[in-house]
Amino acid sequence: MGLWNFMKDSGKKLFGGNEEPTVEALEQEVTDLGLNIDGLDISVEGDKVKVAGMGVSKEIREKVMLAVGNVAGVAAVEDDGDGEGTVFVTVERGDTLSAIAKETLGSANRYHEIFEANRPMLSHPDKIYPGQVLRIPQ
Repeated sequence: MGLWNFMKDSGKKLFGGNEEPTVEALEQEVTDLGLNIDGLDISVEGDKVKVAGMGVSKEIREKVMLAVGNVAGVAAVEDDGDGEGTVFVTVERGDTLSAIAKETLGSANRYHEIFEANRPMLSHPDKIYPGQVLRIPQ
């Protein structure tokens, strides 16, 4: 089990204003990204989202956690699965995927691995923003 923190005021805005996230909106976001959530249960308690169930692979589960966590209004995602070995990095101002790859994977040339590990949430390697949380492949 793990609790992953996100920047509540950063991320994709699914709602017109500063509304609290809803299960329906988060599930729609995940579905729109093409991620299969069959076997997972997403619930919302204020600004915290819980992901439960074991119907998907660890990779898909982590992508679902990122998809819901990188939504404006979500401050944390709690996962009831095995978070062992999971590495997430929060993008800071001035970061690039190359810089993150050099720091976390030892080579700037491995940026494409981070990009692929975060698809479909990332549409282009240059389209990252401060506060966004990225999954680092292990």
